[in-house]
Amino acid sequence: MTEIREFRIDIPQVDLDDLKHRLVNTRWPVQSAGGWERGVPVAYLRTLVAYWADGYDWRAEETKLNAFPQFTTDVDGKRIHFLHVRSQHPDALPLLLVHGWPGSPVDFTRLIPLLDDFHLVIPSLPGFGFSDPGGGIPEAAAAFGVVMERLGYHRYFAQGGDAGAGVIGALSRLHPERVLALHVNGPGPTPFGPPLELDGLTGRDLERARRFNDLRVTGLGYLQIQTTRPHTIGYALTDSPVAQLAWIAEKYREWTDPGRELPEDAVDLDQMLTNVTVHWFTGTGATSAEFLYEGMNSGGAWDAPAAPVGLTVFAGDLGIRSLYDPEGVLPHWTEYDRGGHFPAMEAPDLLAQDVRTWFGNFR
Repeated sequence: MTEIREFRIDIPQVDLDDLKHRLVNTRWPVQSAGGWERGVPVAYLRTLVAYWADGYDWRAEETKLNAFPQFTTDVDGKRIHFLHVRSQHPDALPLLLVHGWPGSPVDFTRLIPLLDDFHLVIPSLPGFGFSDPGGGIPEAAAAFGVVMERLGYHRYFAQGGDAGAGVIGALSRLHPERVLALHVNGPGPTPFGPPLELDGLTGRDLERARRFNDLRVTGLGYLQIQTTRPHTIGYALTDSPVAQLAWIAEKYREWTDPGRELPEDAVDLDQMLTNVTVHWFTGTGATSAEFLYEGMNSGGAWDAPAAPVGLTVFAGDLGIRSLYDPEGVLPHWTEYDRGGHFPAMEAPDLLAQDVRTWFGNFR
């Protein structure tokens, strides 16, 4: 089937009632002394859960999401969900926006109005949100290439960070004649590589190198579990909304702008909860972990892209140009003093500015 079908989010009321029941009947742990260095503190999460249960309005957020044109299409027997927001500009070119973990197209809702000179295609990765699970980065790249072809887009740009960067890189290798250029946010050293040498680094680069070295020691538990034992963590993420919330909220604190204390200081609280709620209603906490497993255990998924790449580093990122690009040959490297791993949520104005600047070279 090559049909593209219209799609609307319509979560049954029984699922909303079940979510609230689970939230108000949470079995809370007893925690020892300590703060965020041991994970999400119970006092903080209790406050967040109380708001999720009695203050957050899913129906209002569902309506906002449904204001964007949404579609599904089947690729190799798997449903792929995507937003398709066409520009009114006569010279608009297509731009594929690909989220990472633990995201969804919800990540881009504040960015969409700022890129109104592009035709935007924003898919849910396989196993995330409203896309069926199946495969990892190579399969996602192949599926998104099919989506773009079915939409009639034969030359286009692509942007992504985190796993999304791997997907658009793979897409450029799969269709080098179609992908004009890539934009990647958050480049940095591989977390499974050796610690960085600090000698010779100063200022912001030294601070980033120290944060990277700390990450290797204390910040990779989530990745180790999901890329080695996704089934085991999947039970908790599928059965407990509080487990799903804690699993994601921790990253909104650790990976966002270091100048922000709490997740909701860095990103809009309702937008964060909408991302978590989409994971919950679709049961994709488990299947997104499977996607990461496939991504880390499939050879070639992170090979070099086959299109020009523009790179952007936000305040919470770990990219150090002198290490990443020692010869200084990259055509585009921008650093910003705010934002972090979720720039479409944290600093959509800066991300839109940088995307437009880089891709403007290829119009």
